[in-house]
Amino acid sequence: MAMSQENDQYLTGKLLLAMPSIGDPRFDHAVIYMCAHDENGAMGLAINQKAPGIRFDKVLEQLGIPEGVKLNFDELPQDVMHGGPVDPGRGFLLHSGDFSHKETIGINDDYGVTGTLDALQSIIDGEGPADYLFILGYAGWEAGQLEDELKQNAWLVCDPDKDIIFHEALDDKWKKAVATLGFDPALLSGESGSA
Repeated sequence: MAMSQENDQYLTGKLLLAMPSIGDPRFDHAVIYMCAHDENGAMGLAINQKAPGIRFDKVLEQLGIPEGVKLNFDELPQDVMHGGPVDPGRGFLLHSGDFSHKETIGINDDYGVTGTLDALQSIIDGEGPADYLFILGYAGWEAGQLEDELKQNAWLVCDPDKDIIFHEALDDKWKKAVATLGFDPALLSGESGSA
């Protein structure tokens, strides 16, 4: 994919959309928010794949909710995301830019990533970000690996959209993100008809 601006060769802050022909079932229709990308490699978090058998409210309960703190579990995300095959026990909070902690890595003004313990405690304390996803594991690429995959047309790239990232149903995120590029996702996926 040809990029025209100086730093556009790196995809930090963008969404990667797995092409149906990617050939790796771990990334089937994956939507990955790119947290870092430079000459040394890349790291991203899948935002549309549920971690099986793990619920967010149960994670918070295990951390221990202090007496007097009332969380409305109906307003919390119920799903924990499976962010990728690397280090599946490591947790991340991908969140809106309105939250910052000493452990937060600001991707840009709109998004950040924070190590889970501090970030989850902030949510329990009622001081967390407005929008967030709790994610276990990540997708990683060695130097030049992602660039090679892009040349092989394994991924599409689009700008992030807060609604797609944080609010869209998991099964719809890929289609909605592809649609932001201006064409019908069915043309890529081989799907026909409409639901």
